[in-house]
Amino acid sequence: MDVLLIAGGWSPEREISLLGAKGIEKVLSERGHTVTFFNLSDGFEALIPLAEKAEVAFINLHGSPGEDGLVQALLSRLNCPYQGSNAEGSFLALHKYAAKSLFQAHGLNTVKGMFLPAMPENLEEIEAKLSYPMFVKSNNGGSSIHLYRVTDRQELKNALETMFGIGLEILIEELAEGKEVTCGVLDGKALPPVLIESKAEFFDYTNKYSADGAAEICPAPIGAEATRKIQEMALKAHNALGLSDYSRSDFILTKEGIPYILEVNTLPGMTSASLVPKEAKEIGLSFGELIEKLLKLAKKKKNGYR
Repeated sequence: MDVLLIAGGWSPEREISLLGAKGIEKVLSERGHTVTFFNLSDGFEALIPLAEKAEVAFINLHGSPGEDGLVQALLSRLNCPYQGSNAEGSFLALHKYAAKSLFQAHGLNTVKGMFLPAMPENLEEIEAKLSYPMFVKSNNGGSSIHLYRVTDRQELKNALETMFGIGLEILIEELAEGKEVTCGVLDGKALPPVLIESKAEFFDYTNKYSADGAAEICPAPIGAEATRKIQEMALKAHNALGLSDYSRSDFILTKEGIPYILEVNTLPGMTSASLVPKEAKEIGLSFGELIEKLLKLAKKKKNGYR
C-alpha cells in the first residue's frame, strides 16, 4: 500500500511522535509498503496534496494536533482513510473532563475531580471539594506532560500558576491509592492488561519513556477477577466514546480490587517502550503484524468517515 505516515507536529509530545514514526516507517518498508513520511510541522497546506494521493494514512501524533481530531477531520474531508478513531471520538477522549463525564454516565468508576478552565479566585473552593494529595494535569494533553502531584496549598498554587501561565485547561483529581494498570482494545476486543510498577512517586513523562523508568509487566499479575473487570471497563470506555480500531485505557486498581478509569488514549504510543505493542505480543501479534492489522482496519473505512 501507499502509506502516508503523519508524525511530529507542534505539540509538546512531538519528539516521542517522531521517535515512534521511525520504527513504524522501518516496519512498513520491510513489509513491502511504500511510505511517505510527513512531519505535520510542514503545515496543512503541504499535507492536503499528499493525503489526496495516499491509499491510506497512518497517524502517529500525540497530543494536539493529532489526538484532538483535527487531522482526522481533515483526512476524512479528503477521503483518505486512516487507522483509529474519527474526529468526534478523538476529541471526546482527549478532553479528559468530557470523557470523565461520559464514563460516569456509563457507570464506570472514576476518581473524584474538578475541571478548571481558568484560575479560581481562591483555592478554598478546591480544597472544600477535594483532599490532598491531588494530581494537577493538563485537561487535553498526554504522555504525562504537565502532571503535578501537590500536597498543600502552596504546591497547588504553584502548579496552577505554571499551567495557566502557558494557556492550559486543568483537571484536578484526588490521589487514588493502588496499582497502575493499563489495558488496550484492538478490533473490538480487550487485550491483556499491563501492570506498571514505577520507581518514582507516579508514572510521569520521564518514567514512561525511559528504558529503566518503570517495570511494565504483561500480562498483569493482578488475578483473574481484576483482569476481567479492567478488560470490561476498557472495552466499555472505548465504546462510550465511540472509538474505532484501537485505544488504551489507564486505571488505578485499589487494594480492594476496585478499578478506577483515569483516561483513554486514542493514538497509543508505538515505540519500543510502548504498552499496546507489548499487549498485542501476548496474543501473538508482532509489532509488524500489529501495524499491518491497523492498516487493514483503516482500509475498511474507505468512504466511512465522510
